[in-house]
Amino acid sequence: MSAWTKTLRAHYRWVIVAAGGLLGCVAIGALFSLPVLLRPIALDTGWSTTGISTAMTVAFAAMAVGSMGWGALSDRIGPRKVVLAGALLLAAGLALASTAASLPAFQLCFGAVVGISTAAIFAPLMACVTGWFDTRRSLAVSLVSAGMGMAPMTMSPLVAWLVQAHSWRTSLQIVAAIVGIVMVPATLLVRRPPALAQPALGGPAEGPGMTTGQALRSAPFLILVLTSFLTCATHSGPIFHTVSYAVTCGIPLMAAVSIYSLEGLAGMAGRLVFGLLGDRFGAARTLVVALLAQAVVVLGYLQARELGSFYTVAGLFGFTYAGVMPLFAVIARENFPLRMMGLVIGGTAMASSVGMALGPVLGGLIYDSSSSYAWLFIGAFALGLGAFLSALAFTRLPRQALPAAA
Repeated sequence: MSAWTKTLRAHYRWVIVAAGGLLGCVAIGALFSLPVLLRPIALDTGWSTTGISTAMTVAFAAMAVGSMGWGALSDRIGPRKVVLAGALLLAAGLALASTAASLPAFQLCFGAVVGISTAAIFAPLMACVTGWFDTRRSLAVSLVSAGMGMAPMTMSPLVAWLVQAHSWRTSLQIVAAIVGIVMVPATLLVRRPPALAQPALGGPAEGPGMTTGQALRSAPFLILVLTSFLTCATHSGPIFHTVSYAVTCGIPLMAAVSIYSLEGLAGMAGRLVFGLLGDRFGAARTLVVALLAQAVVVLGYLQARELGSFYTVAGLFGFTYAGVMPLFAVIARENFPLRMMGLVIGGTAMASSVGMALGPVLGGLIYDSSSSYAWLFIGAFALGLGAFLSALAFTRLPRQALPAAA
């Protein structure tokens, strides 16, 4: 291999990071357009808050179903084809949801189709990035996650602006067009990690002799799955219902969306800070601290009533919950061989999606039954403590001696 080729390969890993951040931003932004459109859809159609929120629950359930399958497929055929299929399916799902004439049809199109297509983006990209980095792995994964965290500051305000000038149906159609125009070309930049792209060269492509069954039954995988589930169950309800909760407190829609955007901005900082801390102190130890902080901060929403207090709590909450998520991929790479990263990260994404599925529908049920979100935040605190206790087990596991990524 020439010196020029080696140099190009060394620098191309940052192109992978940039492409992953862009793809994640648009995909997550499209998925989380529903919280912004929640009230406009309800006012236009007469559908209940619970019914519309259930579409988000269905989406996360579909993500759970698809995550391991897409991840395992990316291990076999490479991440580019899988991410491309997800981008095309995502655009189609949004377009179909915009034409739904009934609540079940909307739940199917936005929930099932959009959800399963989003699953094709996250796990393959995260697995791909972990394979390109030996050093600064936590930072690299955090930067991709930070790109996803740009969605509340870019896509969400865009959707809010669109729905003020157009119907929610037209707004969704525009978002579908953006997905196709931006994501499809960006997938062409995605490449397999060199160690997997050229296994004939020998070396670490296969990693240690761990079988798939052994990996899925191992203590690191089971703890990873449980912690992922509890973590996302903690923050899914507060994330989804932040805009609606602020509106019920008398805050105008655009101002309420700005709370969501600030949460995303703080989340970018959290991803970078916790990524750097993970590289320095270890991902598992950093995860434990971050999860405890997430559990405590979520209680702050109980006292939030004015815009200023919402900004304060949303900033702290976004910083903690967003900083948590990239660490799971790093821990997975520390405990499992590169050749099964898509499967393992897909498994954690499946658990995360199940956790995320709880918040929207439970929050809707709580509000519809009590006209208050108080018990949503109390329940989130209890789940957050469970995630913290589960994550403590990571610090007691011996670190696996795995070969280099490339």
